[in-house]
Amino acid sequence: MGNRMRSRYFPKMNFAAETNTFRLFRQMRDYAQVGLDLFWQRQVIFAAALALAAFYYSVTLALSVLGLIALSESYDYLVFRQILNSKGRNPAEARKFLYKLYVGTTLSASIIVAYSVGISQIQGPAMHFMPLFFLFAAALFAAMNNHYLKPVLALRQLIYGAAFLYIPIRDIVITGADIHSELWAQLFSSLFVLYFIIDSSHIYFKLYQTKLKQIDLLKEEAKKSRAAYEAKTEFLATMSHELRTPLTAIRGSVDLANSGRMGALPPKVSDVLTIAQRNCVRLITLINDILDLQKVEAGRMVFETETFDLVSATDEAINTNRPFAHTLGVEIERAAIPGAPVLITADKFRLEQVFTNILSNAAKFSPNGGEVLVRIEANDGQARVSFSDQGIGLSEDEYERVFDRFSQVDSSDTRKIGGTGLGMNISKRIVEAFDGTIGYHRNDDVGTTFYVELPLAAA
Repeated sequence: MGNRMRSRYFPKMNFAAETNTFRLFRQMRDYAQVGLDLFWQRQVIFAAALALAAFYYSVTLALSVLGLIALSESYDYLVFRQILNSKGRNPAEARKFLYKLYVGTTLSASIIVAYSVGISQIQGPAMHFMPLFFLFAAALFAAMNNHYLKPVLALRQLIYGAAFLYIPIRDIVITGADIHSELWAQLFSSLFVLYFIIDSSHIYFKLYQTKLKQIDLLKEEAKKSRAAYEAKTEFLATMSHELRTPLTAIRGSVDLANSGRMGALPPKVSDVLTIAQRNCVRLITLINDILDLQKVEAGRMVFETETFDLVSATDEAINTNRPFAHTLGVEIERAAIPGAPVLITADKFRLEQVFTNILSNAAKFSPNGGEVLVRIEANDGQARVSFSDQGIGLSEDEYERVFDRFSQVDSSDTRKIGGTGLGMNISKRIVEAFDGTIGYHRNDDVGTTFYVELPLAAA
């Protein structure tokens, strides 16, 4: 008999599709969390109701109910805490908690009923506005805040509903009132209120179920999106690795052939090989940028930090990029530097990669005969490297676009030099890995100034 009752009331529990243990624990946690959140609100309501009962009807009734409420609230508080602290993986544990919630619900609902019925008995046969109002308020409160567990809500409303009918029926039986009496009107009003409470409980429960389904759908979509993203990442990483080796070999062969060391070449052949060289460089740069981006996003980029002089690292980046800038008719110059070394702690190779991205962009977007000016400053524990060009002048409104992936400010077919659109995004991630910031502002006259700020090394 006991096993049949357990099988009947707990695995199914009239939950329809909610037989899964995880879903049951999730609903019990929602129920418990709301119960804790509303703890003090309930105490204020109880205090007001008991004060009215003590002043107008019976101090003894008020004190008796106060003691029972203290017992009920303490019990609920402990059970709610246990549920929230549980890992929620064991069906037997779920049944145990549900038993406890049934007990707590029966106890708290019965106390409220005892309070209401007690006042109605003191009043005698009459229009019981106060006790019925508190029953209505308690039932509506339950509909709004106990709808996470349908059987618990049903049990509470069943107890309240019985009291709703008992109070007016008792008066009718005691007085023998006929159908024209207001006592019958009170009974019919109670039936109407009961319908309203049941309907409200149903609506709140359906809304909660809809929310759960939406959450499950969002989680499923997020899981699918994550799987697709990981597959894309793995595909890009694999393809990039597979493409880099043959491309490097092709570039080496084209460079060797175009160098003339294998014999003089006709001008037209040399021109074709020069185009092949340029495109090999672009493809290798794209592959390297994609690999770097995948490493950063996966958290697998290894940084070899050291303390070094920022001035020296900046000079190396300038010297590395000067030949490229010269091909575009642009000069890179460095302004005056601080008298003492500017020491920072970072990955020197990766920081020079950031400077190269900024310098190459500055050269590409500067006019023929233009100049890129590099400044180094150190103040208030921060080092700042600024790169001022004489190019198109970026608006601050384009910040997201400048540092977004695969995005270029000049994406037209007429731009001077191609690019991957990944450089600035990778640069931003590298700088932020060392607690730095990267940004830019439009110059007052012409061009744009990009800057990198990094904390100075501890003395």
